[in-house]
Amino acid sequence: MRVLIAETGPVSERLRVREIDDDEGQRLVRIIRRGSGSVVTWRRAQMVLLSAQGVDVPAIAKVAFTSEDRVRDVIRNFNADGFGSLYPKYKGGRPPKFTLGQRREIKKIAKSKPAEHDLPFSTWSLAKLAEFLVAEGVVDDISHEGLRMLLRQEGVTFQRLKTWKASKDPRYAAKKARIEHLYAIADRDVAPDAGDPEVVFCVDEFGPLNLQPRPGRHWAAISGKSKEPGRPPRPRIRATYTRTAGVRHLFAAYELGEDKLFGHIKPRKTRARFLEFCRYLRSLYPLSTRIAIICDNFSPHLSTAKDARVGTWAAANNTEIAYTPTNSSWLNRIEAQFTALRYFALDGTDHASHKEQASMIRRYIIWRNNHAYDERLRRIVGRANVA
Repeated sequence: MRVLIAETGPVSERLRVREIDDDEGQRLVRIIRRGSGSVVTWRRAQMVLLSAQGVDVPAIAKVAFTSEDRVRDVIRNFNADGFGSLYPKYKGGRPPKFTLGQRREIKKIAKSKPAEHDLPFSTWSLAKLAEFLVAEGVVDDISHEGLRMLLRQEGVTFQRLKTWKASKDPRYAAKKARIEHLYAIADRDVAPDAGDPEVVFCVDEFGPLNLQPRPGRHWAAISGKSKEPGRPPRPRIRATYTRTAGVRHLFAAYELGEDKLFGHIKPRKTRARFLEFCRYLRSLYPLSTRIAIICDNFSPHLSTAKDARVGTWAAANNTEIAYTPTNSSWLNRIEAQFTALRYFALDGTDHASHKEQASMIRRYIIWRNNHAYDERLRRIVGRANVA
């Protein structure tokens, strides 16, 4: 039986696991391949097996994403206590409860790509994600089933990849980080620093709003073989080959802290109309309260060499304009609110005039602000929200 081998010279001691027999080796392999149970046990068994295969401590630390001292502790404990040292010695009681900050960090990491963390694989499995969370110190331990249930509660599921237009913005990381920091301020996760806004709005335009029949679902009499005898066929949706009434556009803002939606319907999407809406948002709070407006790179939102009105207005009115990276408007949380607006107020309608359609949208916004915790509303917004 060998416990450790010391090398001469200034090099630190080279530690190896004791001699293990075939049964112990097979047991270690079963623990690693099982893919269930405690992540801590899985990681400890991995370290022991690698040491038994002749891998040195620094290499094991790189594979296990941990420190060399931690690897040495695991090997020494296994040499002294055997397989009992692989299992965490928890006391009795209910499973650990994770704090709100831990849950949000787990959700954020799960929705990211492993490559963003310099990991050599393309997608997260429960085992890889749980191992990474423990290695990064987000949690002390979490089982695979506990991780799956936590992600389900946070509205995150394992899905097929969809076609996505990747951003080529050279300042992608900086813009994304700034928007995520503003979201953290609005969610009360962090306290605003000096110069940071106290109120955060997500702004975008919804439209064009045409006068056309929109498909939707509603209660109707049964058709086909089981329909009531003599009942006429259900009316068909009218055709709209020509639309002579023009279009309208909804300028909308979602205030994150108060969970409120604001909207103005305008005939055109221009820089002047955008500034009108920004002035309205600014009027909701005293000028001493710094606000932030998150929007995409649509040309009326920008300050250019020929027209710097947006930047000039923001500087004079204690306002920060935060732009999403190019081709990354999905970072704007108002997109999920538009999904709910379409579902509740527009699907299945055929408005005769823009006045009638605008009235429907305004009444929906009033209802939505009075029922922000409606279960169906939150489910639709949560499913559509990716930021």
